[in-house]
Amino acid sequence: MGTDDFLADDLDDEKTIEFIRNYLPQDLKGVFTDDQLYYFLDVMDEYYSESGILDEEPDAEGYVNIDLEQVANYIAKEARKDGVGEFSPDDLLFVVQGEMEYGMQLGQVE
Repeated sequence: MGTDDFLADDLDDEKTIEFIRNYLPQDLKGVFTDDQLYYFLDVMDEYYSESGILDEEPDAEGYVNIDLEQVANYIAKEARKDGVGEFSPDDLLFVVQGEMEYGMQLGQVE
């Protein structure tokens, strides 16, 4: 990956974080720092690549079923393990949904 790829990834992450911030319900808007949100994105990427979910065959309508609650639970567990903080999977579910929604708007996710 060249430097341009990393810059594009950073910019994309920035836009994703901005979208997630706007997506969060009012009572959660001040809960997560930008650093935490970047961390959550990294953990989501890790989950998607390691879980094998991206390799699954889409159903008849072209969808791969992703259990967002399972993703939120995974992030909560990793954040605790990595010393990032204690987060409620219910709160993290909004972050996961926001990331998924952003991907759908970009056409990356069906």
